[in-house]
Parts: sequence; C-alpha cells; structure tokens
Amino acid sequence: MSNIGSKRLFSSATCLSNKYAKYVPNSGVYPKGYKVGALSSGVKKNNALDLSLIVSESSASAAAVFTTNKFKAAPVQVSSKVLKENSAGINSIVINSGCANAVTGVKGLKDANEIVDTVDGIVSPNSEKQSTLCMSTGVIGQNLQMDKIIPNLSKLYNEHLGNDHNAWLNCAKGIMTTDTFPKLVSKEINVNNTKYTIAGLSKGAGMICPNMATLLGFFVTDAPIESKALQSILKYAVDRSFNCISVDGDMSTNDTIAALANGAAGGKLITEATTDSYEAIRHEITSFAQTLSQLVVRDGEGATKFVTINVKDALSYDDAHKVAKTISNSPLVKTALYGKDANWGRILCAIGYSDVEVNTNKTNVSFVPTDGSKELELLVNGEPQNVDEERASEILELEDLEILVELGTGGGQAASFWTCDLTHEYVTINGDYRS
Repeated sequence: MSNIGSKRLFSSATCLSNKYAKYVPNSGVYPKGYKVGALSSGVKKNNALDLSLIVSESSASAAAVFTTNKFKAAPVQVSSKVLKENSAGINSIVINSGCANAVTGVKGLKDANEIVDTVDGIVSPNSEKQSTLCMSTGVIGQNLQMDKIIPNLSKLYNEHLGNDHNAWLNCAKGIMTTDTFPKLVSKEINVNNTKYTIAGLSKGAGMICPNMATLLGFFVTDAPIESKALQSILKYAVDRSFNCISVDGDMSTNDTIAALANGAAGGKLITEATTDSYEAIRHEITSFAQTLSQLVVRDGEGATKFVTINVKDALSYDDAHKVAKTISNSPLVKTALYGKDANWGRILCAIGYSDVEVNTNKTNVSFVPTDGSKELELLVNGEPQNVDEERASEILELEDLEILVELGTGGGQAASFWTCDLTHEYVTINGDYRS
C-alpha cells in the first residue's frame, strides 16, 4: 500500500482543476440505514483526512475478500477472524490511512483489536461478539499512532458522520494514500421490481496487481442479502473487477474488499436459492465493482493511459484471464504504450509466455480506438500486417485504448482486464515516497 507521496498529495483544489475532476461525483444516491464520515487524526500532515468510519444503523450481513499475500497485515488477520465469528452481525467498518499496520508482529494485532473493541464500545456496546471490521493503508513495517487514533474514534462517530453526499465524499477522501482523487460510486438498482441502492468507495494507485483485490474497497447496500450469498456474490464480482486490474504488478499486504448488506430497503431475503434475485443482484454488483475498480487504474501512479485488454476465443475463462493479466503486467508493453510505440511484438511475447493454449496460426491482435474509428489490425491469423505507424501513433495519443486479442482456439471464452502505462513519474513517486 503506497503512502502519501509529495507529488500526489490530494487537495480538493487540485482535484477540481486536474484531469481527474470528471471522475469525482458532485452528487449521489446512497443506501438507507448508513452513516459515514472522516476526520483528521493528525497521523497525516497538513490536516489531511486519515480516519474513516462506515456505520450501519442495524446489524448487517457482511462479506470480504482478503489479500493472498503471505505477510497479511494485522487488520486483515483481525477482520478475517471477526467475519468468521460474526458474518451476520457487523455494524461498522473503520479505516485508517497513513500506516498499514503490516508486518508489525504481536503489537500490530493488539492495536487492530483495540481499534475494533473501541469502535464496538461506541457503536454497538451490547454486541456479545466483535462487530467491527478494521482496515489500514500506508507504509509497511510501522506501528500505528494509537495515541492519535483511539481518542478520535468517539469524536468521529459523534461529530463527523452523516448520510449526505459530502459525508460519503469525505469518507472516500479519508482512505486515500497516493491517490489523486477520491473514488466514490453510487447507484440505484432494480431487482425484480424492488429498488435498492449501492454505494462504494475504494483507494489505490500503486502496488496494484490482483490476486483478490489489490487495494481497499467497500460496498454497502440496503438490499437484504444473506451473508453466505453476499460472500459468493462478492467473490464472483471481485474476480471480474478488482482481480482484473493492474498498475505495476505488485500485490499488497493489506488488500481487502468488504461488503455490507443491512436490508433497510425491505423486501424478501436474497439467498443463493432465490435464483432470479440472486443472479440479478450479482450482475448489478459485478457491474458496479467494475466501474469502481477501473477508477483505481485511471489513478495509477504516473499513468497517462487507461488500457482495456480484451482477450477472446480462449479455451476457458481462466486462460483468457491469464493472457490478459500477463499482457497487463508486462513492463515492456506498458512502457511502449507510454512511448506511443506500436511495438506489438511485445504483446505477442507476453501472450506466448502466459503458458496457455494458443493457436499461433489463427491469433489476431489489434488496437481498437475509443473514438469509434476503425480498429488497426496488427496481426491477422498469425501474419503480421503492414502497420500504418502514423495511424498507430494517433490511436496511442488517446487517453483510452483497447487492445483486442483473439487466441484462435475455437473455445470462445473471453475475459477483460484493465491496466495503464508505466511512466517516468511512477519511478519518481516510488523512489522517494517515504521521504
């Protein structure tokens, strides 16, 4: 998890004037029964928001997908334990930024549990089980400044929570590290003639390579979803969204995507057995997760391009996903995109070492412009094309780009991945981010 970089420190003034302003919502629709907010505890410099809280006014079903990194941060270990013991009775999620509380030993676990217990005492004092999930993001190997965090939790709950757009936006700002803009999405959905609302926030710009989530992200909804069903929905959605993004090929120790469903909008409980409702809301949450995860790529450290990798005609979804991921993580592909160099041989190289079944005599590769103009074929049925370099440069000048790959196996399976280019600024940010 990246810490606050001097070159990427967020402020509302820069956000509104830079190229990312269009991704910051001016309004939203938010689910019933939640209060959220953030404050500055003093952990970060310049009074930046660094402590966020999401509270469900009634106990909610909960689910989460955690990092597969072997050095799991203390909040990952604690939250995983809380969920195993109380997945149907979660009341809140607390997030601190500026320190990851990762690789901090026994003290890190003690601190994470103290934060959970403190929030529980404020939000749900009558709960017999721990009912708060905790997350941390920032520098690895440093202890939390508990003298700043603990005293501010009560103040955060009593003075800084709300259910309006500003409260949600502040909550998103409070979890940022090297992000240049807060990532917040909300949406009203219709499931079998019942209206529900979903809101989500995430953080991430560097140390982004999926093997679950690769960042922090939170979904909350007022739909009534059983915890077991919510877990399977979240896993399905993450596999097709946050597990399909890459900035730099690094996976963090703190990655967590968590979801709450409090049922405040009413309606019949959604379980895996209620097939139509289950599949409908799974589709909606997956689409929602893709929108939110793509904001992470757009904010990739130093990135100038948002690139969609579409792989088709694989023998299986897993094969298509693996090829798309390999292309997305290739430093040679990413630097070529930054240099506006149509060096498609690097794409072919990545396909070739991805270790999946490919028909080299039927493989197609092309650049698909996002302005609606004709795609530029680079390889057709394994044969190189006479590429118009001027046209290729025009396509690569665009902020958004699609690379289309067809593996020619006859399997018909497809997957999409979202990535960005790799630039000089990425090196600068990560060469001095602790300075």
